[in-house]
Amino acid sequence: MPIYEYACMECESHFEELVRGSEQAVTCPECGAAKVLKQFSTFAVHGATTKASVSGPSGGGGCCGGSCGCGH
Repeated sequence: MPIYEYACMECESHFEELVRGSEQAVTCPECGAAKVLKQFSTFAVHGATTKASVSGPSGGGGCCGGSCGCGH
């Protein structure tokens, strides 16, 4: 069972969740919102073989490329 990192789109908190199946609903432990964004884990980034696969074509930035609005 993998552990995934998430960012809440409502309160912008970051958390990890043990996911038992792809259909499992994940909610924010801080505010209870179901609108969460799965992050690239540190482990997955270290396992990447090329810079392009890590940062993507736009260069990324922050914990989630700025797409979650968290400002990191």
